[in-house]
Amino acid sequence: MSEKLQKILANAGLGSRREIEKWIAAGRVSVNGSISTLGDRATDKDTIRVDGQVISIKAKDEIYTRVIAYHKPLDQVSTAKDPQGRETVFDSLPRTKFGRWISIGRLDINTTGLLLFTNNGELAHRLMHPSYQVERKYAVRVFGEVTQEILNNLKAGVLIDGDLCHFDSIIEKGGEGANHWYEVSLAEGKNREVRKLWQSQGVEVSRLIRTLYGPVELPKDLSRGRWRDLDADQISKLAELVKLKVTPRKEQAVQKKHKKSNFKWKKPR
Repeated sequence: MSEKLQKILANAGLGSRREIEKWIAAGRVSVNGSISTLGDRATDKDTIRVDGQVISIKAKDEIYTRVIAYHKPLDQVSTAKDPQGRETVFDSLPRTKFGRWISIGRLDINTTGLLLFTNNGELAHRLMHPSYQVERKYAVRVFGEVTQEILNNLKAGVLIDGDLCHFDSIIEKGGEGANHWYEVSLAEGKNREVRKLWQSQGVEVSRLIRTLYGPVELPKDLSRGRWRDLDADQISKLAELVKLKVTPRKEQAVQKKHKKSNFKWKKPR
């Protein structure tokens, strides 16, 4: 059965449907040698090219969504390539047999914590889009005096780069001297928004850790620089949050079942 080109390419992990529609409109996509237009359909049997490169398309029953949680350490950049030659988060990721890894949001070089990656371009796009109001939580250590007036300002809203930004919640987590920890949450992911909000009040951020994205928490036993597959239930909850139907990676459940059923402890002789 044929499907719209933007859906096929989004399922292949090339980007969101909206982004791919722009590629089609710009004449960057072809099917069987003919430049495509918006509304064109294709199947996995057709030869689809983007910028002249053939794209490997899986049959519909082979398409799956994979999501991994990565614990980003300091000094890694969140881009696929860095012109300065610095280490990127993509250097630490596993290979994916289907599609390519797409980062669901970014963390700046000095921020650690939870970073999600998926091979489903549409899922990534929706989870980042402000219209879905996906919650992010951070543990933040600040240096400087924090008054009740400052906390009120941060929750009411502060103009940053022309946009009204605010925290949905701020919970004090203790500290000593001029250093204090807070848990903050917000539903958008503008560039360096958490740091800029505190800085707008004359308070400097000395440590910043993302601890939650949507329903996914940073696993406490996941070391920095390590990744872990989300299970089918976690992937389904992420997709439901942004009103998207996906097929989670089947191999995950098979592997878990295989490991449990084949392991037998033998008493040493």
